Amino acid sequence: MPVDMVVVDDNDDNVFDTQEPTANVVVEEVVESQYGTFHCIMTGPVKANRPVILTLHDVGINHKMCFEALFNHEDMCEITRHFAVCHVDAPGQHEGASTLSAGYVYPTMDQLSEGLITVLKHYGLRSVIGLGVGAGANVLAKFALNHPDLVEGLVLININANAETLIDSMAHKITDWTHTLTDSIISHLFGKDEIQTNLDLIATYRHYINTAMNQTNLGHFWRSYNSRRALDVERPVLEGNISARTLKCSTLLVVGDSSPAVEEVVDCNSKLNPTKSTLLKMSDCGGQPQVVQPAKLTEALKYFIQGLGYSTVASYDSGRIRLNSDVTRTLHDSTRARLHSDGRRQRLQSEELQQRGRSNTNVSMDTGQS
Repeated sequence: MPVDMVVVDDNDDNVFDTQEPTANVVVEEVVESQYGTFHCIMTGPVKANRPVILTLHDVGINHKMCFEALFNHEDMCEITRHFAVCHVDAPGQHEGASTLSAGYVYPTMDQLSEGLITVLKHYGLRSVIGLGVGAGANVLAKFALNHPDLVEGLVLININANAETLIDSMAHKITDWTHTLTDSIISHLFGKDEIQTNLDLIATYRHYINTAMNQTNLGHFWRSYNSRRALDVERPVLEGNISARTLKCSTLLVVGDSSPAVEEVVDCNSKLNPTKSTLLKMSDCGGQPQVVQPAKLTEALKYFIQGLGYSTVASYDSGRIRLNSDVTRTLHDSTRARLHSDGRRQRLQSEELQQRGRSNTNVSMDTGQS
């Protein structure tokens, strides 16, 4: 049965106003599904005319370590004051989790995506905007493919749409013999340069993985992710396979320019519908853009949500957050083309932007001094 949730009518489409945010109610509970127990944290009241932002973390960490820096950033309140947020931890991955039973078979990425249906039913959610990182991005993309009517938009960070190759599998086996699980996770989350230069950040993550994560459960999730099936998507081609299976919702792919997932994210972008997807590559950024560049990512999220038709363009403090003009132009252009025709939402009021002739959208973000 769905949990009793506060549903609020909100006809104010100007999401990004400058009023002080109200205190959000945080509800923490577990949701049982046929594939295991999800640990969920719902923040804020569900709005009757807006989707809920649903997050799913990467392997090796949980919602707290993955998204806390982003959602605690001062600019993020301009979004969260008008959108409820549901953080989902995969089975056994939350802080203080008990060791999964010996007979428990950890769900596959596909099964985790189907388990999210139970989460939506539990809270009575009609639609979501998915925000996922790594393994979480893979799961949310599969969920959107199988349940397009439930997903209005996707923000996918460090997504790998491919199955693990035989060479990858052999490399992981060798790594498992010669490295600890924590070492393997760190190499998955961060690039080599970042591991060697950002020692404080790496030490923080290493300590968290070793002390806050249940190592047995983490091993199950790690093996499940490395056994994933490829994301069944194909780019629609004019005068070709226009009915190819692909993500139908607006999708923002995000990756740091020194992330270990750069090639995989670019490859995923090449398989998506170019009229629905945007690739945002953040400069001077490693494997966790939501952690090390929360202000820049928040800015991108604002534009993305505008493209879903939920707000008008707000004025931003250019002295505090400086975006490359190509980013502003591309995000405006790509989101304007995706506005919903729903009469209750206002159309964006902004300058006319030149139409791009590119089939692939590849944007770099200037991460100048904040």
